[in-house]
Amino acid sequence: MRRIALEEAFWLPELGEETHPFGHLTPRNRQWVDHVQSRLLDMSELRLREMDEFGIDIHVLSLTSPGVQAHSDPASASRDARLSNEVLSSTIAAHPDRFAGFAALPTQDPEAAAKELEHSVTELGLRGALVNDHTFGRYLDDRAYDVLWDKVQELGVPLYIHPNALSAQKLHVLTDYEYLSGGSFGWSVAVGGHALRLIYGRVFDRFPGATVILGHMGEFLPFQTTRLDSRHANLTLADPPELNPSEYLRRNFMITTSGVCSHPAVVAAVEAIGADRVMFAIDYPYEETSTAAGFLDTIPLPTDQLELIAHRNAERVLGLTPA
Repeated sequence: MRRIALEEAFWLPELGEETHPFGHLTPRNRQWVDHVQSRLLDMSELRLREMDEFGIDIHVLSLTSPGVQAHSDPASASRDARLSNEVLSSTIAAHPDRFAGFAALPTQDPEAAAKELEHSVTELGLRGALVNDHTFGRYLDDRAYDVLWDKVQELGVPLYIHPNALSAQKLHVLTDYEYLSGGSFGWSVAVGGHALRLIYGRVFDRFPGATVILGHMGEFLPFQTTRLDSRHANLTLADPPELNPSEYLRRNFMITTSGVCSHPAVVAAVEAIGADRVMFAIDYPYEETSTAAGFLDTIPLPTDQLELIAHRNAERVLGLTPA
């Protein structure tokens, strides 16, 4: 069975300390940091070796968090997005059967982000884009980003919303437990909330063909579909979305399994939003390829659904040639 992994990170030191993946995180084990950093900096050698060892056919590469969303200066963000995307395109060209990629976008300037997406897809051959959540507290439901959503829909490519290592605001419930504000809990709250802003900001009513990808088993949302709908039914809104939240989750969203190697979770997600909405991911190098591959091989679902998760959904959504 072919395996396509969708949330696989890299970093370029040329982008500077603002974008450094460990510059904004709570303290981590030094040995783990060294392990991860060596692999973020390696675009192919260590990566391909591990892919071969555990039977991963394709990595869909993306610039790691916080990426260009860390830049306060729009010109710096545009410069670094272009550099990252060109290096990524060259890496893919050297290994076209093993790599695909998501573009970095300078969301500090919505017009520039839309132009960079078009350039990356039509000229560099990238398969969509990945944005690290907010840009200094500005979210993608802002009407200024309609120019970007219009381009996403026009090109027929997905936009992956990934957590941002830079917090937009503190979760006060985690005061004195700041280590919970990252990947273990807080990031999923933040990105899940961003996704709900898109729904209630009516992004998908204006751009019904737009596709958003959420990692980490959908950042809690697939498991809240009935709750979201029941609470939605009691709201009185001046400009409500046309559909129930669960309907957008089943129409406009894809999720990946990145970093959540749980059989109960993936089975529940399939039940909630459908097997055609779930895709495999590792979250390399932050998570272990061996664990993710073993998880995928043993999911207790029918073969046709496993094939959708392992590769067919990714082929469809990213326009990759089927095996």
